[in-house]
Amino acid sequence: MSILFSHFFQKINNIPPLEHNFTEVLASIAVMPKTLYFYGKMPENMVKNGQKMRPKCVAIVGSRHNTKYGEEVAYKLGYELAKHGVIVISGLAFGIDSIGHRAAVDAGGRTIAVLGTPIDEIYPRCHRPLAEEIVRTGGAIISEYAPGEKVYPKTSFLERNRLISGLSDIVVVVEAAEQSGSLNTATHALEQGKEVFAVPGNITSPYSQGCNKLIRQGAFPYTEPDDILRELFPEEYSARKKRKKHLKGDTDVETLILAAIARGLRSGEEIMKETKLPPEVFNQNVTLLEIKGRVKALGANNWSLN
Repeated sequence: MSILFSHFFQKINNIPPLEHNFTEVLASIAVMPKTLYFYGKMPENMVKNGQKMRPKCVAIVGSRHNTKYGEEVAYKLGYELAKHGVIVISGLAFGIDSIGHRAAVDAGGRTIAVLGTPIDEIYPRCHRPLAEEIVRTGGAIISEYAPGEKVYPKTSFLERNRLISGLSDIVVVVEAAEQSGSLNTATHALEQGKEVFAVPGNITSPYSQGCNKLIRQGAFPYTEPDDILRELFPEEYSARKKRKKHLKGDTDVETLILAAIARGLRSGEEIMKETKLPPEVFNQNVTLLEIKGRVKALGANNWSLN
């Protein structure tokens, strides 16, 4: 066994995938591993509306030689997903993988790294501090390879990609060359019936050729975190969109008034003070909103949403 520098890596856990509610989804992938070895803690089901549900998971994968553009996109996505309670899954590799993990940790969320090496050989070595943070913040480092097991990197790193996609609900490819391991992950995701998103890129950049090709072949183009959150939480997103639409008026002034009332203001004087609208402008627009059925008069120049 390799000598590891941290107590976080002293205890190696192992479990058959079907014996944990988080990993049992791997039953549907090609060649399910008999045993998973891991540091840290496997995520448990969450209780929502009285029902136990597996936490939402998104894989963020991409080039080891990312551009600044790729870094910004991957970090923002990982950060926003983690803020919404989504578990970020990747492979701890250089480039986009590590950026996704880092963003989730920085956001105070959880992330899971799937190794292509034996569990006692965290690779690359320079990412051991990041691996430690992943475990310390409630995440896990996973491998299907036992301590000291002999592997062949040319195949083991490709084989682990089926686990990354298998544990995820959605795979997002941020940057990828035309011949990229990330495309292998996307292929596994499609075979497993998972949705694949790809970040559109500069058509002259070799690091975007793979993503642009995926989009031509039918992958969803990724443009903002809401693209993913909308797929993961359709009911919540729809409700949020309805609320937002309800607070949008036909003019900027109407929107100001609706937003102020939505924040709990009732008095016309308070609304005018906060919005800095002159009395004549407020009176004209609140009357129009009443006629349109958007607000309701409560008497004594007090208002509520209708």
